[in-house]
Amino acid sequence: MTRFSKILAGFACGTALAAAAAVPVQAAEGETLAAVKARGALACSGHNGSYLGLAEVDDKGAWKGFDIDLCRAVATAVFGDYEGHLNILPTSWAQRWPSLQSGELDVIIKASAWTTGRDSELGFQFSNLYLMAPIQVMVRKELGATSIADLDGGSVCLPAGTSVERSMAEYLKRIGITMEFVVSEKTEESEAAYLSGRCDASAQWDVQLAVLRLKAENPDDHMILPEAISAEPVAMLAREGDDGWVDILNFTLTTLLAAEENGVTSANVDEMKANPPTPSVGKMLGATPGYGERVGLSDDFGYNIIKKIGNYDEVWQRNLGSGSPYKLDRGVNALWQSGGVLWPILID
Repeated sequence: MTRFSKILAGFACGTALAAAAAVPVQAAEGETLAAVKARGALACSGHNGSYLGLAEVDDKGAWKGFDIDLCRAVATAVFGDYEGHLNILPTSWAQRWPSLQSGELDVIIKASAWTTGRDSELGFQFSNLYLMAPIQVMVRKELGATSIADLDGGSVCLPAGTSVERSMAEYLKRIGITMEFVVSEKTEESEAAYLSGRCDASAQWDVQLAVLRLKAENPDDHMILPEAISAEPVAMLAREGDDGWVDILNFTLTTLLAAEENGVTSANVDEMKANPPTPSVGKMLGATPGYGERVGLSDDFGYNIIKKIGNYDEVWQRNLGSGSPYKLDRGVNALWQSGGVLWPILID
């Protein structure tokens, strides 16, 4: 073969490969998706007891909370609706790992931090983070403190032997102040110590501090200081080896975040689908094909999620923010454009 013939052959081969790559490929149905469809319902983790704001049971016996709404979003992605297609299984912290490994659960959405040990040693895969859990400090307003540095020489209530205690010690060393640690074996005991006035401050995850503030006799007398001394990335967990199922979890999360980013809400989603403001919004809502087909779902799964659940901010405000008892600001959990760490995958 001449040099010119070789060049032509190589060009033809490259053209064929490029053409093949341009053809949309429908995702093969993975093991978890097939099991969920065969069962007719998603098995998602709840909390064994209330974890206020994230998973709790209301006075009518119905589940609610941020994690619960994410379970609903995944079920809606698969079935078009979560009603009749979602089983919330109360699960303890210790039970969550074996329940996922055994197939009793299809996904863990349970305030679970992404760590190197869990990623490498438990046989799980993590989704993109859906929440960053900052550890912060709450004080009584009467102290006049506006930052942790103002608490030099004071005391802080902490749960003993936790990442909170370690992170607080490292942070105080870093900013060059000292505080007395009042430690308790149980979170409930640490909270009671703060509320009884045994210490000037309480350090915990921001969601837990928002709940603790409500337990005070006068919640408005307490404030959460703005600094985050550390933060834990929180993600959904699936069994290792089912990449297609992890894609579905990530596409579900991206739908919630991209909808917020583009101003798509449960109230205007029909209008947005009929007249998409951008090609990516049109694809996300199923006005143009291809979004769902890639992961084995219907192309309108994004529309169904927003119609039934709302966008990420709607989920936040309903469960943790202005529409909830906890009135928690987004803070680090804002979109990246607003100074937070959350972002959607680009939809093309």
